[in-house]
Amino acid sequence: MKKSYLKFVSGAALAMMFLLASCHSACEVTKVEGRMRPMDSTYDVNPDTEAMALLAPYKAKIDSMMYRVVGTAEMSMDKGAPESLLSNLVADVLRGAAAQVLGKPADMGLVNMGGLRNVLTEGAVTCGNIYEILPFENSLCVVTLKGVYLNHLFENIAARGGEGVSGVQLQITKDGKLLRAAVAGKPVVDDKLYTVATIDYLADGNDGMTALIQGEKRDCSPGATLRGLFMDYVERQTAAGKKITSRMEGRITVED
Repeated sequence: MKKSYLKFVSGAALAMMFLLASCHSACEVTKVEGRMRPMDSTYDVNPDTEAMALLAPYKAKIDSMMYRVVGTAEMSMDKGAPESLLSNLVADVLRGAAAQVLGKPADMGLVNMGGLRNVLTEGAVTCGNIYEILPFENSLCVVTLKGVYLNHLFENIAARGGEGVSGVQLQITKDGKLLRAAVAGKPVVDDKLYTVATIDYLADGNDGMTALIQGEKRDCSPGATLRGLFMDYVERQTAAGKKITSRMEGRITVED
């Protein structure tokens, strides 16, 4: 499928939502029909002009929002295990966002690679770019864990070959075993409490992060979506005259 058509479909789908919402009080659905149609480049050849005309004003409204530039990326950033520029950045944002719950950053930030769905490319960053990278309605969750379970969390991460982390340093093996771990450069103390800023999806134990279920306390903010937090971060950096950047720091290293 051509990229241009994909963009139109995305905008058209959102436009249809606006259309249905605006018709809610004045319209009544009397019949719904459908059929299977191939979704390929043939639609670019003979587009449905009537449908395009109907959706055009709504699509224009969505486009004006999605193409709004909110910042500038200093370099292109992609995801990848065991560590990557994009996963480091998003984990840092989560860790810092915990201040709205704790009054300070969490001890650790954690995001799953699977939740990052696109590349942040060098140059202008639009709202649409951020929606493409973080399309899910995942919310900030701060989980308080005893050190013994934090080590189990590190084992969960090692078993997956690495995830996006902030504030910790892990050494793992190629076959997914944890060798060493530290929080802010210090060994983990079994009976000490640590805070992990993550998303509700992982706090529920998904993507193999079962140790998070053992939390002593869990503070989730339904209105604080990861996408919204990231958008706020980009806008704050921009307001301060800074570009969006990241760096590789050896947060997770793989040893033979």
